[in-house]
Amino acid sequence: MNGPLFSGPTLEGAVVAIHTHKRGSERCMKWRKMADHVQGLAQLEILCKQLYETTDTTVRHQAEKALVEFTNSPDCLSKCQLLLERGSSSYSQLLAATCLSKLVSRTSNPLPLEQRIDIRNYVLNYLATRPKLATFVTQALIQLYARITKLGWFDCQKDDYVFRNVIADVTRFLQDSVEHCIIGVTILSQLTNEINQADTTHPLTKHRKIASSFRDSSLFDIFTPSCNLLKQASGKNLNLNDESQHGLLMQLLKLSYNCLNYDFIGTSTDESSDDLCTVQIPTSWRSAFLDSSTLQLFFNLYHSITASLSPLVLSCLVQIASVRRSLFNNAERAKFLSHLVDGVKRILANPQCLPDSNNYHEFCRLLARLKSNYQLGELVKVENYPEVIRLIANFTVTSLQHLEFPPNSVHYLLSLWQRLAASVPYVKATEPHLLETYTPEVTKAYITSRLESVHVILRDGLEDPLDDAGLVQQQLDQLSTIGRCEYEKTCALLVQLFDQAAQTYQELLQSTNSSAADITVQEGRLTWLVYIIGAVIGGRVSFASTDEQDAMDGELVCRVLQLMNLTDSRLAQAGNERLELAMLSFFEQFRKIYIGDQVQKSSKLYRRLSEVLGLNDETMVLSVFIGKIITNLKYWGQCEPITSKTLQLLNDLSLGYPFCVRKLVKLSAVQFMLNNHTSEHFSFLGVNNQSNLSDMRCRTTFYTALGRLLMVDLGEDEDQFEQFMLPLTAAFETVAQMLSTNTFNEQEAKRTLVGLVRDLRGIAFAFNAKTSFMMLFDWIYPAYMPILQRAIELWYHDPACTTPVLKLMAELVHNRSQRLQFDVSSPNGILLFRETSKMITTYGNRILTLGEVPKDQVYGVKLKGVSVCFTMLKAVLSGNYVNFGVFRLYGDAALDNALQTFIQLPDLLDYPKLSQSFYSLLEVLTQDHMNFIASLEPHVVMYILSSISEGLTALDTMVCTGCCSSLDHIVTYLFKQVSRSTKKRPAPMATDDRFLHIMQQHPEMIQQMLSTVLNIIIFEDCRNQWSMSRPLLGLILLNEKYFADLRNSIVNSQPPEKQQAMHLCFENLMEGIERNLLTKNRDRFTQNLSVFRREVNDSMKNSTYGVNSNDMMS
Repeated sequence: MNGPLFSGPTLEGAVVAIHTHKRGSERCMKWRKMADHVQGLAQLEILCKQLYETTDTTVRHQAEKALVEFTNSPDCLSKCQLLLERGSSSYSQLLAATCLSKLVSRTSNPLPLEQRIDIRNYVLNYLATRPKLATFVTQALIQLYARITKLGWFDCQKDDYVFRNVIADVTRFLQDSVEHCIIGVTILSQLTNEINQADTTHPLTKHRKIASSFRDSSLFDIFTPSCNLLKQASGKNLNLNDESQHGLLMQLLKLSYNCLNYDFIGTSTDESSDDLCTVQIPTSWRSAFLDSSTLQLFFNLYHSITASLSPLVLSCLVQIASVRRSLFNNAERAKFLSHLVDGVKRILANPQCLPDSNNYHEFCRLLARLKSNYQLGELVKVENYPEVIRLIANFTVTSLQHLEFPPNSVHYLLSLWQRLAASVPYVKATEPHLLETYTPEVTKAYITSRLESVHVILRDGLEDPLDDAGLVQQQLDQLSTIGRCEYEKTCALLVQLFDQAAQTYQELLQSTNSSAADITVQEGRLTWLVYIIGAVIGGRVSFASTDEQDAMDGELVCRVLQLMNLTDSRLAQAGNERLELAMLSFFEQFRKIYIGDQVQKSSKLYRRLSEVLGLNDETMVLSVFIGKIITNLKYWGQCEPITSKTLQLLNDLSLGYPFCVRKLVKLSAVQFMLNNHTSEHFSFLGVNNQSNLSDMRCRTTFYTALGRLLMVDLGEDEDQFEQFMLPLTAAFETVAQMLSTNTFNEQEAKRTLVGLVRDLRGIAFAFNAKTSFMMLFDWIYPAYMPILQRAIELWYHDPACTTPVLKLMAELVHNRSQRLQFDVSSPNGILLFRETSKMITTYGNRILTLGEVPKDQVYGVKLKGVSVCFTMLKAVLSGNYVNFGVFRLYGDAALDNALQTFIQLPDLLDYPKLSQSFYSLLEVLTQDHMNFIASLEPHVVMYILSSISEGLTALDTMVCTGCCSSLDHIVTYLFKQVSRSTKKRPAPMATDDRFLHIMQQHPEMIQQMLSTVLNIIIFEDCRNQWSMSRPLLGLILLNEKYFADLRNSIVNSQPPEKQQAMHLCFENLMEGIERNLLTKNRDRFTQNLSVFRREVNDSMKNSTYGVNSNDMMS
């Protein structure tokens, strides 16, 4: 290039801004320092090479550690300039760019505006004079430019938004060589992407204000030249074998895609919601989409460029096809859709590029958008609709028949047909939709291709899709709707294929010389058919069903049940796990549709079951369910997937309609389970030395279901309860006997105990009525509680053993449905809390003695049990069945011991589940036990307050709301102590005085929380405003001077013309508010705060100062 592209300051300006030196000897010191920097440069280069090139992990780790220290050093900025100017390797340049990005991004001690302007100009100049840097260095420098621009978007210098002249910055690049043009386009692309991405280090509200401003002021001005440059490129005979021309076209397509993929209205969509995504193009962009040349441009590009770039073109077309419907009127939308369908037809008619997997995937997404964004009634009116729907059907059938196409692409095709089929009952257009012709073809292609794939997969040793349960379920959900369209054809096909497969299977079983491979193939085909039959029966809920369709369902159900009888009769010799899982999927769908009070018992399905299988009513069908459950538990007890799904089916039946559950309990098979739940009859209940302790989780599900079934007729019959508990009584006695001796098989004792406590937890969960739960409580306490305590003492270091015991205890103390209601003369509530306190104290004190635990194991080994302890303590403190005042009255240390353990446990906030249980416990403690918190050591009190302060800004709304409540209780307590001391009431307790003293010594903590809460309410997207308002009044009354300073600071940060309005907002906030925390006063403040927030938001609209205020307050 002729001379530097940018005149202006270099990074020297930024360096000098940090190090201000006087003349003379101080200038000599500066150059001496610079010389030291140069000497350290070689060492930094060596470290960079070690970090990126060495294969020795120790050396890499040491280099990484040294470079982290470098990035945090005070002279990092000046060294970064040296690395960029004089570094001999690309890695050192990358390090410099990365460090600068961190410096400009930090929220504490941010760089001054002048420095950031200098760095921005330096980076642009550096890129302009060095267009052939390593790709990753160029990328890192562009990322740095984008970050500076985004974070400084609202920064002003002499009434000029200094970081918004993006187009001017880049135009000079676009007008120069191809290399410079690529850099310019990449800058625009990266900037668009950067501004579109929210980051966790800055408030979401600030991100949305920047993104909205960028959208309104610059985005269309970026999208327009990107399209113009693409038009120029498509009009030339590009040589895409030329690396630079290929790179330029790729960056232009990425830029167009980033513009179209922009989050225009702040919905923060992600790929998981891809099916429902609508591109909310602003109305000001209408001209670009009303002009068909934009759409035509991308279709033309698709046909004229190489397969390596065409996926990007299709990605752009997907976004264009998803433009919001309201951008057009009806006539404009019809015209736009017509052009879109024509383009799709052209691709289908010339499918040369589609075999490429990336092209194929994006084209499937484009097809899916035809129905997600447009109605079937609109599609059928398109001139070429009959031809296009035929081509799409052929494309779908071909895709389904070829296994090499990835399932995540096929998902979009099935999604299209699912939406089309679901729309059929509602379409009002007179033009034929032709789905009655093509939907059965798609259904047939899916079913037959799955059946034919079985042999190929076994023959070639391919991965079996049946092993991916989530994928199979997703496709079946889609097929359930597609198959219900023209259901007669679907049913006839399934009957025909099932009869053929079942007959062949039966012949193979009866033949003496049939091979195992042939049998496996037929079982695989039957597995797919059973899954599909279950799915289409489940699809009945999507359509208005007729008697004829119910009769067809009956035909299918009869066949599956007949197959089940055949396979069950062979289980003693052999069984097929996948086929059994398919059966369970079928039963689950059948249960949802045809079992329950809402089903017409005159349904033709039941009539058909009666004719073929002699199942005359629902009770007999339920007996088939229970028979299958018992058979599975008998023969498949060691197969965890089948056992867990079988028990889930039993659990779902026990949760069903009361009328159904009563029918269930009367069945002899259910009575057999209630009277014989031992390992002799159900092998999964056995203590198998080979099994893992965690494999016993399904026992809880089993006993939850049994517990519900037992409760139906239990009433107050203690004899029936004792009879049911006999196997568990025997197990407890066995464990007690083992623990009473010094020499016992530890593994066997653990397995027996873990199985037992999982069983009991299931029963405790099911017994949610007082009568039945009291039977269980009297059974376990006091007889067996010492065994649980002993287990915690012995095996505290083994979470596979302690976690189930702690979870059982947490369930026993949970006053669900007010089931823990002791008689007034009963000490059981106090005794139960003593046991809880003892267990928490024992576990808490011992778990702290564990040595250093690897970070990846610390949650499983330590913190999961701690979290359960928090949950347990919270349940017992809030259960309302213990008078905790009794403990201090009689000098009982149980309460203090439990609470002290809560305080001792470390590492609280690094894990989401742990923090949830911690904050919910803290809420209960501050509500009912402030005297205990007031008695704690100052550093512990400060830790609790800092935890609450941190939780106020948590993303988890439950944690945030809990912190507000805890803070409200603390502030109310403090306010009462302050009021009492000013009114010269009788001397408070020493603990109260001490707590007040701690707060007076550290006023900054309460002030920080006042600032945080006010910041969230004014500047953030506050979703729990009511919760935030409750502690805010107390915080203001305790810190009136600080609140006045904060208010003045916020008012003064506004533009002069808006300061009076902001001042008035604060005046109205406190209007009519008295200096007390009575409920009436609080409610008035909450109402004032709602008005205040609305008025402040209105005042700050179109004001750029609010964002800076946000930074000031954080």
